[in-house]
Amino acid sequence: MCGICGEIRHSGQPDLAGLGRVNDAMQARGPDAAGLYVQGCIALGHRRLSILDLSSAAQQPMIDAALGLGIAFNGCIYNFRELRAELQAKGYRFFSDGDTEVILKAYHAWGKTCVQRFKGMFAFALWERDSGRVVIARDRLGIKPLYYTEGPGYFRFASSLPALLAGGGVDTSLDRTALHHFFSFHAAVPAPRTILSGVKKLEPATLLTIEPDGSQHHERYWHFNVGAQRPTDRAMSQEEWSDAVLEAMTAAVDRRRVADVPVGVLLSGGLDSSLLVALLSKLGHDDIRTFSIGFDAVGEHSGDEFRYSDVIARTFGTNHEQIRIGGHRALEALPHAIAAMSEPMVSHDAVAFHLLSSEVAKRVKVVQSGQGADEVFGGYSWYPGFLSANDPVEQYQNAYFDWKHSDLQRLLAPDYLGDDASLALVERFFADHGGAAVDKVLQIDTEIMMVDDPVKRVDNMTMAFGLEARVPFLDHDVVELAARLPAELKVKNGGKYILKEAARRCVPAEVIDRPKGYFPVPALRYLRGPFLDYVRDVLSADKARMRGLYRREFIDHMLQHPEAEMSPKGHSRLWQAALLEAWLQTHGI
Repeated sequence: MCGICGEIRHSGQPDLAGLGRVNDAMQARGPDAAGLYVQGCIALGHRRLSILDLSSAAQQPMIDAALGLGIAFNGCIYNFRELRAELQAKGYRFFSDGDTEVILKAYHAWGKTCVQRFKGMFAFALWERDSGRVVIARDRLGIKPLYYTEGPGYFRFASSLPALLAGGGVDTSLDRTALHHFFSFHAAVPAPRTILSGVKKLEPATLLTIEPDGSQHHERYWHFNVGAQRPTDRAMSQEEWSDAVLEAMTAAVDRRRVADVPVGVLLSGGLDSSLLVALLSKLGHDDIRTFSIGFDAVGEHSGDEFRYSDVIARTFGTNHEQIRIGGHRALEALPHAIAAMSEPMVSHDAVAFHLLSSEVAKRVKVVQSGQGADEVFGGYSWYPGFLSANDPVEQYQNAYFDWKHSDLQRLLAPDYLGDDASLALVERFFADHGGAAVDKVLQIDTEIMMVDDPVKRVDNMTMAFGLEARVPFLDHDVVELAARLPAELKVKNGGKYILKEAARRCVPAEVIDRPKGYFPVPALRYLRGPFLDYVRDVLSADKARMRGLYRREFIDHMLQHPEAEMSPKGHSRLWQAALLEAWLQTHGI
């Protein structure tokens, strides 16, 4: 887990001063070492977080002079040892003991198809010395980020958007389509767009090949289709599906134990993270370290779920820590959390993960986390209704959109309001994907919304403190299995039915059958006192007024009645508007 960057020039020398600023801006992602490599029109940069092969032999950018290849790599290939043995049998010799060199040898042996052999999370740029070609790749589920910007004669990339801004020369005007997506999709802006016109992000499961003349070729190397079953799937019983889920999850958790440093678990007290702890215990993992966070309550809304995380800690004898956060600490952390966001994120979980990561990073370097289970196994409350949807597009809009187009007409100034791009995206996506309505919804949430909401949030907030987060529910074998599961076995009885049934073999029933919880930061759901003051200061600042993003009369209305404008899912629309403006101000846009 690291930060990578690079610049490709069609002619002339890369801007090393600019790329150096980009690399320096990612110090938190890789506090252990840094490096830059330049050869002709190519420059690669790297910030290292040492997890595998802690020696200097694994430093990056890594150059294999014998093969004529170089790489800057962020992530972890969990099956690198098996691949290494296969490559050694082919005659390859290794000078390091980590996974980075395995990618170089695998590319030399199998070409671009090597990515199909990788089990892990990754974003990398691989340079062919002799041809001058650069191949950039992102993992199947977009766990690792990769942003890029282009200008006359150059292509520059980095692991974070703010790092690209540090390099200069970026068009920071707002993309009106992305702006519409931000408000409609709970701050998720689907790739390749970002909120800024001059910055794009590589789509998940994509290879981007850049030739020396600057020509580019994108190719998707992995697909999954929710609802598409094998002939043998139709004969499987519920018990057999449960067996398959538990087997796949056990393998996914086991893969993510590979490390040369201790591995912990972020334990929320919900089913997902509890199952990870149970499976680690089943695998014989000694001294499981678990961490939970809790906040001050607001009225009747609790700010912690320690009751349930304590049950898991006692059951499996983990080395458990409760991290209690007072309201003042959440407020103090807000500017730092916003600064750590590669893109603006409205979910309260971002602040919670930021605070949790700041403490956990003092104890361990690697954690497993339960993100992705709700999308992959159908855990959200609105999924069951799609089993009998007459108009899935309209139903999805009503269930998911924080703001419909008519709402945005009240909020956004005319210059920033374009067409109803978000509804059009859902219409196109559903039209392009066959099958039942519920399968279409699970497909769009796993393929698009999950990547740019919970997955991005976990990466950004953990890496702000040099903490590597691994997400077993996004193991591609697990995702492919879940895609084949009959929808009713996922969304039955309120959601995640088959996962709950599989978990009953190892997780206490009181955790499985509890009401569904969320990572709570009540103060951001109900903006009061100093939190409301913070929002008022952001939206009343000279920079906000000069930008003119919002209709002032509607902002004044929300500030006067902060709990009057809530999304269908109960999120504060005032907070969403303020968060975007705060992010723009924080990053000097």
